[in-house]
Amino acid sequence: MSAAAKPNFDAPATKVLRPSTLAHVVLRTANLKNMVDFYTSFLGGTVTYGNNAVTFITYDEEHHRIALLGIPGTEPKNPRTCGLEHIAFSFKSLNDLLQAYRHRKEQGIKPVWCVNHGPTTSIYYKDLDGNMIETQVDNFDSVEEATNFMMSDKFADNPIGTDFDAEEMILALQAGAEESTLKTRIEIGPRPMPDLASMCAPPLEDCGRS
Repeated sequence: MSAAAKPNFDAPATKVLRPSTLAHVVLRTANLKNMVDFYTSFLGGTVTYGNNAVTFITYDEEHHRIALLGIPGTEPKNPRTCGLEHIAFSFKSLNDLLQAYRHRKEQGIKPVWCVNHGPTTSIYYKDLDGNMIETQVDNFDSVEEATNFMMSDKFADNPIGTDFDAEEMILALQAGAEESTLKTRIEIGPRPMPDLASMCAPPLEDCGRS
């Protein structure tokens, strides 16, 4: 649409106009200060604004990507009820993904699951309230290639993925392995969905509560 063009609000449409981007995620918590500390550390982010009720965190050009609401009386998360399963953040390269993994590890933030889904190589974490967070890198150079893989028999056979060891992958990169080789999923055949609710890593001593 040109700058001078005006939309016809009365024109019929076959589908809703899609958004330009996903702007932010808002989480409620009874542990506001510690959650702010966690997410600024986890994302390498900064606080745009915060008080004792709400905090806005950014890590890029957007004014905020994560907002945290401190609501008294908020009960602990029940990981076995319906709702949001996880939030995902992308990195530009496997090197960047693993560098961020090491930075978090130095701050005591450890992953709960490392898995090559096929379309992405992903490292999952849980925040202090037990919310799942995915960090990922695309395994293919184009959306078309990723989509084709997701439509393949290999993905239909195993849409979950193949687990990997992040430290072993770092050693392989240091030894000269190509990112494209390490991002190629090792096919293991069908596997069941893991029990995501019970996945836990320090300091989340009670993240597996039900």
